[in-house]
Amino acid sequence: MNKPLRRIAIFCGLLILALLIRDNWIQYVQADALKSDNKNRRVAIERYGTPRGDIIVDGKAITGSVETKGTDYKFKRTWKNGEMWAPVTGYSSQIVGATQLENLEDGILTGNDDRLFFRNTLDMITGKKKEGGSVVTTLNAAAQKAAFEGLGNKKGAVAAIDPKTGAILALASTPSYDPSTFAGISQKDSETFSKLEKDKDKPMLNRALRETYPPGSTFKVVTAAAALENGIVDGIDKATDTPDPYQLPGTRTNLTNQHGKCEDATLREALKVSCNTVFAKLSDKVTNEKMIEQAEKFGFNEAELDIPVRAAESVYPEDNAPQNALDGIGQGSNRSTPLQMAMVSAAIANDGKLMKPYMVDQLRASNLDVIESHDPEELSQAVSPETAQKLQEMMETVVNDPGGTGGAAKINAEGVTVGGKTGTAQHGVNNKELPYAWFISYAKLSDGSSPVAVAVVVEDGSANRGEISGGGLAAPIAKSVMQAVINSKK
Repeated sequence: MNKPLRRIAIFCGLLILALLIRDNWIQYVQADALKSDNKNRRVAIERYGTPRGDIIVDGKAITGSVETKGTDYKFKRTWKNGEMWAPVTGYSSQIVGATQLENLEDGILTGNDDRLFFRNTLDMITGKKKEGGSVVTTLNAAAQKAAFEGLGNKKGAVAAIDPKTGAILALASTPSYDPSTFAGISQKDSETFSKLEKDKDKPMLNRALRETYPPGSTFKVVTAAAALENGIVDGIDKATDTPDPYQLPGTRTNLTNQHGKCEDATLREALKVSCNTVFAKLSDKVTNEKMIEQAEKFGFNEAELDIPVRAAESVYPEDNAPQNALDGIGQGSNRSTPLQMAMVSAAIANDGKLMKPYMVDQLRASNLDVIESHDPEELSQAVSPETAQKLQEMMETVVNDPGGTGGAAKINAEGVTVGGKTGTAQHGVNNKELPYAWFISYAKLSDGSSPVAVAVVVEDGSANRGEISGGGLAAPIAKSVMQAVINSKK
């Protein structure tokens, strides 16, 4: 072979080698990345080529699929009462993708999860069409309805938990949206989604999980817990040696109270009428370091709380003395999601043991075989059982005693006892914005068990700030949610 031909042969050989290397690289190294690439239209065609599996509440599907025409996406998602369930399910849209459970459990719902390989292989052999699996939630339909209807046209959120297991029973957020309105790929679907994204009221924001608020006076139960756990107070019925007004440490600023007799008030009385002075002083005496420690035992400062949807981090920060005093009454730098404050109430109801909140009970194949089940998991012993029982006494005084701020949450049913705490959180520059109305609570049955703990926040319950209070706006919603859970267990 002469020299020019040899060079051409070597060059062609190198080209073939490069082609083989590239082909193998694509097939074996980049295959998974290309398969899951959002720009790979074949992936989307496959995802929407069969009916999607369902999300289940109380044994019934709250989702469905409908056949579409005029597109190579054969099926699109539907929801039953989409506005009520959107904060739980998220959306699955042919045009913008998926969020929350629809996204996190997409493999099960589409039938593409590796754990369904045997089921899919068997279906292929028998000629049966591939079907998606189902996601069985912990939600209580009656509680979710009570929460959603209780919020009505107000802006706010509700989170309800089973204190014993951590199972989430309700997760409502308003205003909301119907995911069915942009589940397809049409121009109208695109326009609807764009309008929702630009809406100033943020209907697509899950306020129960992803919005943090100043917790206001509901945080006083955490401050009381810290004071009891650190021996700052001897008991809940002894005078606290608190002046009224109370001068914030290191400042000339006097803190006052909205109502009630708070000078030297006992811990029980201070929680009952919500004394700012008592809890600000207690927070200062506990110290910022110990307050952070106590708050973290309840779940604060946890950046990776997945239920499985990730919740925003609730924060109790490092602060100077005057800010720490204000943190102790929920009006400093600390912020909380409604889920977090439901966790606080749940831990107290569960004799101090905080269970990790979760929303998915089981993942099932299309033939109802269980692929995965959730086991309740303890997060921490937030307080000792003795301290938890003292906090229960105090919270029950708030609801049941004359003059308590939480009377609107009382359930007049035999054997049912409610404990709670109101909160009216100021916010905005110089507190000019309308306050947030808060209420946290739990219900106990005659056998001492607690089937539900609730947190409610209402952002804009009234144009008249004088009419906004946790006891007036949020407590009735919490009551209806607790009643729904109790009635569903009968």
